[in-house]
Amino acid sequence: MADAVKYQVVENWEQLPKGFAHRDVAGVAVDQEDYVYLMCRGENPVIIYDREGNYKRTWGKGDFTMRTHGIYVAPNGTIFATDDGNHTVRQYTREGRLLMTMGTMNRPSDTGYDGKTTGSIQRAGPPFNRPTNIAIGAKGQIYISDGYGNARVHIFSPTGQLIRSWGEPGDGPGQFRLPHGIACSADGRVWVCDREIDRIQIFSPDGEFLEQWTDTQRPTHLCFDAKGNVYVTELAWHEGDYSFSQGAAITKMRHARFSIFDPKGKLLARWGTADGAAPGSFVAPHGLALDSKNDIYVSEVTWTFGVSRGRAPGDCHTFQKFALQV
Repeated sequence: MADAVKYQVVENWEQLPKGFAHRDVAGVAVDQEDYVYLMCRGENPVIIYDREGNYKRTWGKGDFTMRTHGIYVAPNGTIFATDDGNHTVRQYTREGRLLMTMGTMNRPSDTGYDGKTTGSIQRAGPPFNRPTNIAIGAKGQIYISDGYGNARVHIFSPTGQLIRSWGEPGDGPGQFRLPHGIACSADGRVWVCDREIDRIQIFSPDGEFLEQWTDTQRPTHLCFDAKGNVYVTELAWHEGDYSFSQGAAITKMRHARFSIFDPKGKLLARWGTADGAAPGSFVAPHGLALDSKNDIYVSEVTWTFGVSRGRAPGDCHTFQKFALQV
């Protein structure tokens, strides 16, 4: 299939200051001025660049564990960040001043989770047990996917009051095998990347199941452009990984990739090769964002899924920009 839209990787885009490193970049977000926020696992958790890759500032040092996860720019310009290491979701100003904390620090909800595998989750719990990502609805409601140690989506008011939750462990509609990414489309629907069962589930704003897309592979996150096209990052399956969608261990590797769909689910573009360390391919795509020009930013947890397991070289990319070709 010839891609209906085309992108070109921008190599060496980010200009890292001396002494800084991107060991794992868990998430990425872009604000209304096209500043790019990287959610990193390291000494400098939030690193900010302009659209050309020039370093601007950093904040969050000492605020996060080494399990930072998602980052999201709200319509009012504030920044939300999840930390699945201490089970919290926090809201900050653009300059890094803490505004609100949701969840109790270092107190996960009781779900029966063994701390290792999503298959060990016995029951749905209240917020949070290793929350993953954030989205804001049309009325300002806060949606949080929860997560590695839970099987829920929670809705909060703009001031952080829990409104309702939905989901439970399982393979059926409205059940989850790791709700990892979450986003709200312009029509108010809530889209959830159900990572370990290879699907994206779509819900009403109140959590009613509507439909699911299955032409995905371990989807980690998603976002939309102004036309409603859907952009998805997808992890690799490695031999021996257990697939809930197949009910068995994977016997042949399937490489990581990036996919773009139209609003109805028609595939428009897909790329990525077995050589995940090559420019433009992926070791462990984990987060994504678009800027005002529809350029794509992809964060990767390369150290966690690649370097530490002997699957990628130590100098492999952990973040990539792709420029739209017109």
